[in-house]
Amino acid sequence: MEGLNSKRGKEGKKQEIRIIQELRPEYTLSTLLNVSGMSRSTYYYHLSCLYKPDKYKEIKNRIVRINIKNKGRYGYRRITQCLIKDGFKINHKTVSKLMNVMYIKCKVRKKKYKTYKGETGKVAPNILQRDFHSEHPIENVI
Repeated sequence: MEGLNSKRGKEGKKQEIRIIQELRPEYTLSTLLNVSGMSRSTYYYHLSCLYKPDKYKEIKNRIVRINIKNKGRYGYRRITQCLIKDGFKINHKTVSKLMNVMYIKCKVRKKKYKTYKGETGKVAPNILQRDFHSEHPIENVI
């Protein structure tokens, strides 16, 4: 069970708490906590957080809608501006955190390839009055 919470943070802990809750009728709590390597206070903290309503639920739904509407091309800065325009009071760091939790990333639009960029350099003046044109290809001039 220790592998679950090592990289996922709170989400991994919540999943671990759910597993402990399922195994609770069969084993004692102290045995389960020893096996998982979790302290009793951590267990009860995450157990209380497990049933709390999500305070960012409405904002998360709005972020998903904005992301879909703009084909995934808005990052956290532009999404924050849209949320503020819609009347939400939220910090850009919170929006970034929520987007990371929901695995929403900004897609970068491909740039159009432009071959013609105008004249690339300056043509030097023909001071020596040299003739650079030939009558036919591969003409040897001596």
